[in-house]
Amino acid sequence: MGPRMTLSGAGLGLRRGLLAPLAEHGYPAAGAESPAAAIDFFEIAPENWINVGGALGRQLRAYTERHAFACHGLSLNLGGPEPLDETLLAKIRRLLDTHGIAVYSEHLSYCSDDGHLYDLMPIPFTRAAVDWVAARIRRTQDALGRRIAVENVSYYAAPGREMDEVDFLHEIVAAADCDLLLDVNNILVNSVNHGYDAAAFLDAMPADRIAYYHVAGHYDEDPGLKVDTHGAPVIAPVWALLQRAYAQLGVRPTLLERDFNFPPLAELLDELAQIRTLQQKQHQPALPQRHVLAG
Repeated sequence: MGPRMTLSGAGLGLRRGLLAPLAEHGYPAAGAESPAAAIDFFEIAPENWINVGGALGRQLRAYTERHAFACHGLSLNLGGPEPLDETLLAKIRRLLDTHGIAVYSEHLSYCSDDGHLYDLMPIPFTRAAVDWVAARIRRTQDALGRRIAVENVSYYAAPGREMDEVDFLHEIVAAADCDLLLDVNNILVNSVNHGYDAAAFLDAMPADRIAYYHVAGHYDEDPGLKVDTHGAPVIAPVWALLQRAYAQLGVRPTLLERDFNFPPLAELLDELAQIRTLQQKQHQPALPQRHVLAG
């Protein structure tokens, strides 16, 4: 097991399509003085790396020996009706322990029901679902030997709603005694698609539970419908919402998600620099107000 490095600053999702551009920029790096110091941490989907050996496996090892990492799961199916996949849990724990990865998160959704759905479906906002999902999160934490974080997901319908999403999230993290991965882009996407105030939703999140943030780009299907794609640059309203998150909920490590339509790496590094600028701005003490006397 390698040393567990703490997340901080601005991170990037490590996708295989980025390995070659990253190598050209000096990644994986040996230290903060290297050209590769612009990325503070990386995040991977464990399902994409479980049982991967050979050259790719060695590349991942080279990264995890030098950089802090988080794992963000895709298919644990926390909200689904079927029993948890204990075999998958064992494989995820082996990956986490082998690479010294302390942080694991999953989507607060379900993705299978008598077969894989190949999508992340919303969990009904009901008290029965709170009890069901919280128990599955507690079992996941026991199996992985660490607290996990659950992510607020983007969704396009809310079947069987009995409670507000804000209350649902609060009750889940309290009942499961887990953390929250707060996806700022998902808040904006859902606020447009479901007609609520993104700032008010953000302000109501449990600040003491937030492990880290996600930001990403999305696609505007029409003025009233946004689709969470992770395939475009972060837009100004999402940056503004992230700045508000830092001010209202606290500065936390923040991960830039980009899954396809990769631009030149320099453009992704510019977005990471924007994250870091907002973080540093929030940490700076306010300047004393200057009083101008009228003559």
